[in-house]
Amino acid sequence: MSIFLFSTFRKTISRGFTLIEVLITISIIAIVSAIALPNLNTFLVEMRVDTEISELQRLLLISRNTAINSSNNVIICPISTKCSTNWHNKISVFVDNNNDGDYDAADTIIRVKGAIKSGDKLQYGKKSLVFTETGNLTGGVAAKPFSYCPKDHATKSRGILVSALGRSYVTSDTDNDGKDEDRNNKEITCT
Repeated sequence: MSIFLFSTFRKTISRGFTLIEVLITISIIAIVSAIALPNLNTFLVEMRVDTEISELQRLLLISRNTAINSSNNVIICPISTKCSTNWHNKISVFVDNNNDGDYDAADTIIRVKGAIKSGDKLQYGKKSLVFTETGNLTGGVAAKPFSYCPKDHATKSRGILVSALGRSYVTSDTDNDGKDEDRNNKEITCT
C-alpha cells in the first residue's frame, strides 16, 4: 500500500501546466500590457519635462546666487560662439567679467546644461537673462516665461517665470484642467 501512495503522490507533483492555463496567462499579460503601456509613455514624457524644468530652475538659481556672491553680472544664455535665441541647444551660465553683455574669452563659465531632447521645444523671449550683483534682472521686467513643450504632448508643457527681482517660479496647473498656466492663468504654449 505504501508503494501505491508514493506513485500517486509522485504523479501529482510532476504535473505541468495545461495549454489552457498558459493561454489564459498570456491573455491576461497582453490585456494588462495594452492598458499600461500608453500610461507609461505619458509618465515618461512627464518625467522628462519635470527633469528639464528642474535643471533650468537650478541654472537660474545658480545664476542669481553667483551674481549676488561675486558682485558681478551673471548671464544665462545658449552659446554657440555668442549668446543666441536657440534655447533648445546647450545653455551656459557665465560671469560677464568685462560687462559687455555677451560671451567672450574674458568671461568665466560657471555651469553648462546639455541640449534638450530632439523634437522638444524650449523657448524664451530674449537671447539672455542678465542677473546684476543685487540679484535683479537687468532691463526691468522679464520677458515671457520659459516654455518647455514636449513633442506630440502639448498638454504636458511647463514653464518658468522670472520676475524683475530675479526670482523664478515654476508654473503649475492652477485650474485643474491638466495643463500648466502662468500667474496670469494663460496656458503654457510654444510657437
